Amino acid sequence: MRTFPSPPPSDRVSRPSTSTRAIPLTDKSLEDLEEAKRKKKKEKMGLGSLSRVFARGKQRKSLDPDSDCLSSPTRHSLSDGSEDQLDRLQQVELARMTPMSQWRAGTVQAWLEVVMAMPMYIRTCSENVKSGKVLLGLTDEDLEMGLGVSSLMHRRKLRLAIEDYRDAENGRGLSKAADMDHHWVAKAWLSDVGLPQYSQAFHNHLVDGRLLNSLTRRDLERHLNITKTFHQVSLLLGIELLHLLNFDKEALQARRVQCEHQNVDPLVWTSHRVMKWIKDIDLKEFAESLLSSGVHGAVMVLDPTFNIDAMATALGIPSNKHMIRRHLAEEMKTLIGPARTDTKQDYEGLGLGTPPALRRQNSAGRPPSSTGRHTDDEGSLRRRAVKPPTGFSPRTRNGRDLSCHSSNGSLPRDVRDHTPPRSEGSPIHGYTSIEVTNV
Repeated sequence: MRTFPSPPPSDRVSRPSTSTRAIPLTDKSLEDLEEAKRKKKKEKMGLGSLSRVFARGKQRKSLDPDSDCLSSPTRHSLSDGSEDQLDRLQQVELARMTPMSQWRAGTVQAWLEVVMAMPMYIRTCSENVKSGKVLLGLTDEDLEMGLGVSSLMHRRKLRLAIEDYRDAENGRGLSKAADMDHHWVAKAWLSDVGLPQYSQAFHNHLVDGRLLNSLTRRDLERHLNITKTFHQVSLLLGIELLHLLNFDKEALQARRVQCEHQNVDPLVWTSHRVMKWIKDIDLKEFAESLLSSGVHGAVMVLDPTFNIDAMATALGIPSNKHMIRRHLAEEMKTLIGPARTDTKQDYEGLGLGTPPALRRQNSAGRPPSSTGRHTDDEGSLRRRAVKPPTGFSPRTRNGRDLSCHSSNGSLPRDVRDHTPPRSEGSPIHGYTSIEVTNV
């Protein structure tokens, strides 16, 4: 006799609503429930394995070179992005090898984005500047109104670079300052002069070698927010050292390597090298005080007012430590005396005249300007390594402005009023004394 299977226990359990009384669960019914759960679990596992099989099939299809996925918009965008990046690098290399007057629009944009680190102006540049010839003729007003370069420091950086490329087309080649990008200035150079705390300000203003060459005391205070007098002097004397070496950072590094383990040539010493010297003369307990102080070799050699008292103050040596100060004085005399003599001879041999700090000291008795404004000599820098852009540096003779670019245009008069003077003065010419604090 054939028997029909009874309905699953789960059905019996799921019908309590038809009865007003709960059905008690026996041992057998519990076993049936467990068996039902195991069957459902096996069914799910089977479905999961099937889905994995189909997923692997889809993955193989997507990897197939003949697959339609290669023609998807996403794949096209990735390919185009890589090609754009490669083309941009090629355009940058073209900008390095080709005169600016021969640049096409793509080269101009790649130069602005990669070399000048100004991608924020790419859109307006692509809309307005279609060749290098147009770029060579841009005025300060064009940069501000046409390209939207509202930052005065950014405009100056572009103007200095354009003028440098104009000089290169005349056979002079790009200046050595062109090899100093804003990353090197903000990180390496500021660390060398012992003022890394201003790195972010220099980075925000994209200060490269050319722009560094143009900085004055007023720029440091107004745009870079450097208000401490000694820090301003430290930076300007660091720039003066670069001028002395024609902005050749490789030559500077070579001289520093030669005196790394010998107490000679202190003019090129970094702040860290000065700290090492302090430790070498058995004053290591005071060496850490020079961190972020701005004391470096050019300050010690080029500034005659930087004496034993100034160094002792920077080191934090108490005034009642007479024997320690006397020891420091003897060591400084041995180190700095010959270096200042050699530097003076170097300036005279190069036809540069008197070192800037000595020139400042000789002119300390000059009466101040009656207008209350800074004179052309105050806070200005030597312009030996980078020829000043003709449209960026107003030069007058007999009351007549000679700063025009002829067909290339020049800076408008209201912009020139905000432009640092470019005379042959010293970077610290306006200082009669320097206050050193233990910072």
